[in-house]
Amino acid sequence: MTGKKYRLEIPGLDEAVTGKKSVGREYHARDSVSGGKHNQCVIFPANVSMVAEAMERRNKNWIVLTKVANDLIIQVGDSSFHLHKLPMISRCGYLNRLLFQKSNGGRDTSISIQIDNFPGGAKTFELVIKFCYGWKVDLTAANTAQLYCAANFLEMSDELQHGNLISKTEVFLSFLIFSSWKATFQILKSCESISSWAKELQILKRCSESIAWKACTNPQAFSCGENDTLENGVYKSKPEEVDNWWFEDVSSLQIDHFIEVIQSLKGKRMRPEVVGSCISHWTAKWLSPITFGLDLLKPKNMAHQLQGFTIECLIRVLPTKENSVTCNFLLTLLKVGLIMKINSDLLNILERRIASMLEKCRVPDLLVKNYEDNDSVYDVGIVIRVVQTYVSFISSNQRPKIFAVGRLVDGYLTLVARDENLTVTNFQSLAEALPLDARYCEDNLYRAIDMFLKAHPNSTEEERVSACRFLGYHRLSQEAREHVMKNDRLPLKITARFILLEQVNMSKSVKAMGSNYLRTKSQAIVRVTKSLGKGWMSSRKELKQMSKEVETMKMQLKDLQMCKMKLQGQLKKCTI
Repeated sequence: MTGKKYRLEIPGLDEAVTGKKSVGREYHARDSVSGGKHNQCVIFPANVSMVAEAMERRNKNWIVLTKVANDLIIQVGDSSFHLHKLPMISRCGYLNRLLFQKSNGGRDTSISIQIDNFPGGAKTFELVIKFCYGWKVDLTAANTAQLYCAANFLEMSDELQHGNLISKTEVFLSFLIFSSWKATFQILKSCESISSWAKELQILKRCSESIAWKACTNPQAFSCGENDTLENGVYKSKPEEVDNWWFEDVSSLQIDHFIEVIQSLKGKRMRPEVVGSCISHWTAKWLSPITFGLDLLKPKNMAHQLQGFTIECLIRVLPTKENSVTCNFLLTLLKVGLIMKINSDLLNILERRIASMLEKCRVPDLLVKNYEDNDSVYDVGIVIRVVQTYVSFISSNQRPKIFAVGRLVDGYLTLVARDENLTVTNFQSLAEALPLDARYCEDNLYRAIDMFLKAHPNSTEEERVSACRFLGYHRLSQEAREHVMKNDRLPLKITARFILLEQVNMSKSVKAMGSNYLRTKSQAIVRVTKSLGKGWMSSRKELKQMSKEVETMKMQLKDLQMCKMKLQGQLKKCTI
C-alpha cells in the first residue's frame, strides 16, 4: 500500500478561486468555440488503498493487473471491467452499498455487477477506475462534466475519502465555467449525452448563466440600461445596434441547452429584440436546409422525433414584446408547426400573434417558400389562415387599419399571381378572406387578377370567372373600368357585366342633366340585357360593339356637359 499527496494543477486557478491575478488566466470573450488551446488539469487521488501495475484491454474486457487477484467484475454497457473491491468501495459509496447487498454481509470471493445508464459510459468509467487506483487523470473541458456526473452517480464524496472525485471535478468545472467562454461551450457539448444528469446537477444552469453574463458585456444589450427611457412607468430601449458576436456560438447548442441559455438571457433582462434575433439565428441554422419527403419535415442534423418538440420549445420561449421577432420568422415557425402537427393551442397563439402584426407588415414579410416541385413558390395557404384569423378578431373601431391589411393582401396577391402553380382556389380564397369594406379601391386587386389570368392562359372559363368573382364595378377607378372593357383575358361574362354597368352609369349621368337624349340607347341596353339572359351574347364581337356604343355615349355626354356650361355662362351674363 502506498499513498500519494493530493495535487491539482490548473492554469489560472488562483485567480478564478481567490481573485488574485495569475499569469495563466484565459478569458477571450470573442473566441470561437472551435479554436484555442484546451484548459487542462491533472489530478491525483490521496490515500490510495491499492496501486495497479497496469490496465490491460482484451477486446471489450478491461483487466486491472495487480499482485492481488481480481474479485470484482463491473459491466458498463458492453464492456466488462475486472477490478478489485478494496480500491473501488473505499471511494464509491454506491458500489460499497451495492456490494454489501449482494454479499449479504458475507465475504464472497468474486462479485459481478451490472451498471445501466452510467453517465459517460465505459470511457468515463475507465477514468474513474484510474482515479481509484492512484493513476493520474487528465481533466479537460470535454470530459470534466461527464466525470463529475459519474462521480455523483457513484457517490464519490469527501465523506468517504478526503479529496475524492466529486470535489476535484467540481473545482475544475467551476473554474472553466467562470473563466473560459470556449470551454463553457465544450462542456455543454459534452453534456448532450447526459442531459438529465447535467440538468439535475445544475451544470446546464451554471453554463447558461455564465454565457448570458458574458454575452451581456455590451450595455446596449440590456433592458433598463443607460440608454433606456422611462415612459408611463415602462422602460423603453432606444433602437441602437448591439454587437451580437456570440450568436454563432450559441447557435451551435442543441435545443434543450439553447433554451436554457435563452431563459438565462431573459433573466439578465437582455432586450427582447436581441433575444428574438438570437432565436431566429439558431432556427435559421438548424431549419434552413429543409427538404420534404412523405409530407414530413426533415431538417439537417435533427432527429425526426425531436422536430415537433423543437418547434414547441421555440414558440414557448419567444419574447412576448411586440416586434421582438419578425412576421416572416413567425410564419416559418407556423408552417413547420402545421406540418409537424404540434400542439393546437400553441398554433392558435402563434396565428393570433402573426395576425396582430399584419397592419404593420410589408409584402416581403409574408413570403414563406414551399419546397415541393408541384407546389407554388410561396405558401399562400398559410397567409390565408393568418388573414382569416385577423378578420375573426378585429373590432369595428379598427376600420382605418384594415385598409392597410387590404393593401398588403393585394400587393401579396400581385406578387404570387405570376406563379403558374398557384391554384385558382387559393387565389380566390385569399382575395375573399377580407370583407368588402377592407379596400378603398380595388384597382390593386384587379391588377392581381389580370396578372393571374396572364400567368394561367390555359385556365377554364369557370376558373377565370371564379378568379374575378370578387371584383366590383363600383370599387374600381374610371381608368381601371376602361381597362376592364378592353381586356381580352377576362371572361366574357365579367366583361359584358362591366360594359352594361358602364352604359347604365352613362345613362344615369345623362338623366341627371335633365335631358331625354339617348332614350334609344337605354332601350338598347334593356334589349341587350334580355338577350344575355337568353344566351345570345357568346363572342367578343358583340362586346366590342357595346364598347363602341359606350365610347360614343361618353363623347355625347361630354358634348352635353360643354353645352350645359355654355348655357350657364350665357344665363349668368343675361342676369347681370
